[in-house]
Amino acid sequence: MKIFIITPFPKVINILIENNIANQGIKKNLFEVEIINLRDFAKDNYKKIDDEPYGGGSGMVMMCQPLFDAIDHCIDLSVDKPLIIFPSPRGKKLNHDISSKLSNEKSLIFICGHYKGIDERVIEKYVDLEISIGDFIISNGELSTMIIFDSIARLVPGVLNDLNSAMTDSFVDDLLDAPYFTRPNEIDGLKVPKVLLSGDHKAIEKWRNDKKLEITRDKRPDLLEKK
Repeated sequence: MKIFIITPFPKVINILIENNIANQGIKKNLFEVEIINLRDFAKDNYKKIDDEPYGGGSGMVMMCQPLFDAIDHCIDLSVDKPLIIFPSPRGKKLNHDISSKLSNEKSLIFICGHYKGIDERVIEKYVDLEISIGDFIISNGELSTMIIFDSIARLVPGVLNDLNSAMTDSFVDDLLDAPYFTRPNEIDGLKVPKVLLSGDHKAIEKWRNDKKLEITRDKRPDLLEKK
């Protein structure tokens, strides 16, 4: 898998990747990440990438030309036809199914937005998929891109030491995960459930499945509506 991340702040992405599980995938040559500095594609001496919106109003908008050229550069470098993703509040809300499908792609391009967003013509010409990380706004697209990327990268076989661990996480089966405990088996009067100490794997599996249903029903009943 080849990943391109277009950003005006490449240092932010570098720091996030260095401290992310995705870095294991890079070290194992399971995918390659290329960070593209958007300012390298600006035409003026000031490396300008934003301008005032037509029609007036507050805020700035990321310009077409630098993004057009940066995206074309990534497409030229990609062996496989890339899927172009723009994190956006109007996109499909991120979930496990989306991340799982994207983990099978050969090439992805992420566009990190800023300010009021990007010129709509960039979306019209290039973007294949807009993804929302939730009904709220954050101040930069680097964080939302890395959230989406992390959710994809951990599902690529070989990134995690134990892929089965990811396959039992919350949302894989539209349920929240069961609670987990580790040593010691008692602390401050709080004990580990006896069934987890029993060695009876069938009983443990049943307990975990029951807990998943119980916790989902209590905390996210909307997930049960999908089943």
